[in-house]
Amino acid sequence: MSLIDRLAEAHIQQALENGELDDLPGSGEPLRLDDDSMIPPELRAGYRLLKNAGFLPPELELVREIREVESLIARMDHGEEREQACARLRLLQVRAQAYGRRLSPLLEHGEYRDKLFQQWDRKG
Repeated sequence: MSLIDRLAEAHIQQALENGELDDLPGSGEPLRLDDDSMIPPELRAGYRLLKNAGFLPPELELVREIREVESLIARMDHGEEREQACARLRLLQVRAQAYGRRLSPLLEHGEYRDKLFQQWDRKG
């Protein structure tokens, strides 16, 4: 058990002893658990903390930034600023390739990606 898991367990036990977890909303209902089977066990607690805090994994943050720059370029007139934005886009694309694997097509294109980012925007 990792340090974070042990700390979380200690806080849960303390809250149980103090009665802080009695009569919580959803008590007795099944939990909705995320599928974290693709995340190495030693990273799961950290990823869960970041997700619950509204942070994106670095590769998704990179995809978001690429889409923002693409949108900006589409609205710009030709000129020096557009060239700088295009250079920034190329740099971001190189960084995305440096991850050593392709990002999920669901995250690169389409309605799923847009809804995912909208949900994170609402949390943040």
